Amino acid sequence: MRAVVLSGSQYSLKDIERPQLKPDEVLIKVAYAGVNRADLFQVQGKYPLPEGGVPGLEVSGEVAECASGVTTFTVSDKVCAILSEGAFAEYVAVHAGHVMRVPQVLGLSEAACLPEAAFTAWVSLVWQAGLKKGEKVLIHGGASGIGILAIQIARTLGAEVFATAGSADKCAACIAAGARAINYRTEDFVAVIEGAGGVDVILDMVGGDYFARNLSALAKNGRLCIIALLKGPKVEASLSPILLKHLKVMGSTLRSRDTAEKAAIAQELQERIWNFIGADKPIKPMIAQVFPLEDAEKALTFMDKGLNIGKILLKI
Repeated sequence: MRAVVLSGSQYSLKDIERPQLKPDEVLIKVAYAGVNRADLFQVQGKYPLPEGGVPGLEVSGEVAECASGVTTFTVSDKVCAILSEGAFAEYVAVHAGHVMRVPQVLGLSEAACLPEAAFTAWVSLVWQAGLKKGEKVLIHGGASGIGILAIQIARTLGAEVFATAGSADKCAACIAAGARAINYRTEDFVAVIEGAGGVDVILDMVGGDYFARNLSALAKNGRLCIIALLKGPKVEASLSPILLKHLKVMGSTLRSRDTAEKAAIAQELQERIWNFIGADKPIKPMIAQVFPLEDAEKALTFMDKGLNIGKILLKI
């Protein structure tokens, strides 16, 4: 099968062996793979390389084979899935608990936008931060694949949503998704949020100097959930707001979660979110651009330049 293989900082398209199923796994013939910051960070040496050399954390496609013990899927089922590596290939083997049926109203390209973003948003906003109906939430990187879906999920949960973005077009996308947009290049998001009385939850993928500013923007009993560190892991900040406002600071990643946790997230998403997805419903996956598999490096460059509004995909 064709696959993109990462060696050091170089990608190459190669023919490799199709994965062999282990018990409780499903073999998926991949239609689309999502492109994520983790894939870019692997090339830049900022994230652990995939053990098998094939990057990629999410796919959509059709079930090609089921291992013994798998009764939840049959061949030809349309599915999407989260995985730790291997998505940039024609076939992937995935634990059945991490595979989700594609909502009937979606095509496979739209479905590929869901796994990584939905998992991240759900774990961060619901499991970690405990976002409740009527609360206010600030989502940084609102026009990214995760940001757009996080805005829509937060709105579906009944929250009032603010989002930061760096251009007029990206702010427009945040507004369309259901947020009050803040252009961080022309506005001070802390001043805007403080003027609104602070927020209860912040979903942050920036890190660095945003840490202290996030503490200022949180209301009493606020929760800061950090999911990425685009500006780096080092911070300089006063801890006083954490004490005085009874704040909680937490972090969340998917890769380190075990099989059972990921299966539980997949189940909750299908039970509580999937019915809200569709063209006439509150959650609408947004595709930024689709690249052919052989142009994986161009897709990552597109992401690195910050050109995407929504999800970048590879067509396999």
